[in-house]
Amino acid sequence: MINFQYVRTSMVKTALSLAEKDAHSAFIAGGTNLVDLMKRGVIAPEKLIDINYLPLKQFKLINNTLHIGALATNADVAEHEIVKERFPLLRLALQAGASAQLRNMATMGGNMMQRTRCGYFYDTTMPCNKRNPGSGCSAIGGYNRMHAIFGTSENCIAVHPSDMCISLAALDAVVVIAGTKGERKLNFNDFHRLPGTTPEKDNNLKKNELIVRLEIPTNPFNKNYHYLKVRDRSSYAFALVSVAAAIVINNNLISDARLALGGVAHRPWRLRAVEAFLKGKQATTANFEIAAKLAMEGAKGFGENDFKLKLTPNSIIEALNQAKSKA
Repeated sequence: MINFQYVRTSMVKTALSLAEKDAHSAFIAGGTNLVDLMKRGVIAPEKLIDINYLPLKQFKLINNTLHIGALATNADVAEHEIVKERFPLLRLALQAGASAQLRNMATMGGNMMQRTRCGYFYDTTMPCNKRNPGSGCSAIGGYNRMHAIFGTSENCIAVHPSDMCISLAALDAVVVIAGTKGERKLNFNDFHRLPGTTPEKDNNLKKNELIVRLEIPTNPFNKNYHYLKVRDRSSYAFALVSVAAAIVINNNLISDARLALGGVAHRPWRLRAVEAFLKGKQATTANFEIAAKLAMEGAKGFGENDFKLKLTPNSIIEALNQAKSKA
């Protein structure tokens, strides 16, 4: 780790101004991912701007929309009464992430900004287009058991590591972003990017912008929902495949559905075509099996992760059945 400057501020405008003046700076809050990357030499910011004192930890229900400050911790959000009652899918996803200790430190904004856990990205002796654009993707033809089966490119097959983000993609959250010229809003499903020809870009946050809050519209998905995380061990492990599933059932017919996958793409993978198929259908395993098959269109394995081509549809069926069975 190189020597770096450290500054602290309690104002959003000041934080943005500091970042604008120093191209080699980085914001730090919980630091649960950033510090690891610095220790490994993956990134080397010359200045850290501590944003923990910014007034961005609020919980407010405004006009049927929950506003969550970007500095609210994952643990606090998961235990908030509004989240428990109205957004339980988000709560399940948060509880599935990392360890209790990390959830006490990790922030909502930081969770969105975390980088892939691809071993080649962390190994600075190996080619990696995310770390060093143009150097190649070692995972293609290498060890790729954890890697993507959707939305890949010849430049990168890394996956997005978050659990929280999968549920937010399913719940149609909105990201509120501050810049020197004011705030803008971005649909959550447009925040993260596929690798394409620029895998070094994880998201559509512009230079010197800062996530200030999330807005989640209230919804009817607080009864029949499930977050399924398939992993190698029961705690502190990233998803091989995860499924955020929520349905609304009236007279055994599905009137609305939300589905998103994790562990399978460079960004949370929303299944809109599957949602459309399920609407108006009976909530049966047979229909869930058809939906799972539809979800796999365009999937491609890379050798060691070929098992995900079977694991993913099975996980979708299981998650939907679990959602259906909730009282």
